[in-house]
Amino acid sequence: MIWLALAACLAWAVLLFGRGMFWRAREDDRDAPRLPEPARWPEVQVIIPARDEAETIGATVRSLVMQDYPGRFSILVVNDRSRDATGALARAAGAEVLDGQGRAPGWSGKLYALQQGLQAVAGRGHEFLLFTDADITHAPDSLRRLVQRAEAGGLDLVSLMARLRCESAAERWTIPAFVFFFQMLYPFRWSNDPQARTAAAAGGCVLLRREPFEARGGLAPIRGRIIDDCALAGLMKRGGSAIWLGLTGRVHSLRAYEGLGTIRAMVARTAYAQLGYNPALLLGMVLAMGLVFLAPPLLALFATGVARWLGLAAWCAMVVAFAPMLRRYDLAPERAIALPLIAATYLLFTLDSAWAEWRGRGGVWKGEALSRE
Repeated sequence: MIWLALAACLAWAVLLFGRGMFWRAREDDRDAPRLPEPARWPEVQVIIPARDEAETIGATVRSLVMQDYPGRFSILVVNDRSRDATGALARAAGAEVLDGQGRAPGWSGKLYALQQGLQAVAGRGHEFLLFTDADITHAPDSLRRLVQRAEAGGLDLVSLMARLRCESAAERWTIPAFVFFFQMLYPFRWSNDPQARTAAAAGGCVLLRREPFEARGGLAPIRGRIIDDCALAGLMKRGGSAIWLGLTGRVHSLRAYEGLGTIRAMVARTAYAQLGYNPALLLGMVLAMGLVFLAPPLLALFATGVARWLGLAAWCAMVVAFAPMLRRYDLAPERAIALPLIAATYLLFTLDSAWAEWRGRGGVWKGEALSRE
């Protein structure tokens, strides 16, 4: 018991002090207005892949039409075989709409929709591309601040982790942890460090400098990747580009997760892909999650002597680490006490993702199986 407790404490010491202080969530775009503005505002092409997004596409397009960006920009929605009024609503809101032609072999659906958009706007002379999702809304200064950061820092990729919807009970208990776990896997400070190997982006909002993006082959090198945002960040960073990822209050996700079932589907779609479909990595993840998140409360509640106190110390470290993210979502920091249960829930979602893959039913989104390349 004591050795297990010591291992849990060591694990949390590493997480608190050895992973770029990810839990402090300091990488944020609130400083963007203080950055120098460019002498000339470059032209930007916005591309939005959309499939059956009638509920949100109007709000997304309207938020982009109302941008206060000083330069020229245009908005293209790629209507990927929607069975609802997505295309008509996007046009009514002010976007140009391209009807997609399905998914080419070897491509994931979203990336092929973006690829068709890129082909449609080739030669228009834009210097930046903004990839954003059909359920994302942008504050009026969002595009201005993205370009401002890119130009001020000489960045080829700037991405913002949208503020996810956190209204239902299921969302309040699980969504802040989703962002917390993402930061733990991909510490933003490391991703933003040109000398570090870590590279990450959030697919809901990615600004790209067009020329270096095309020089690295565009989307073709990552065409089959399900976790396309981090794959894109890795492609750019390995090619020598400076990239930046941060949290934001300017970009919001409208996607609603009213119950655990919808959150499970969201996580299970990519969780096993994150592990490379590798059973050994899955086993390692289960053991690691058990040590880091489950052992501390079990030791604190059921062990005796030194092991109990060490377990309690690890649990306290867990609470300290998770509290800043809860405050960011305007939730009481004492909710962090329940992180072991939340982590156990995500662990079950990941096992469900692997089970679905083993049964040949993995990677399904909106009725379509995603590529496994």
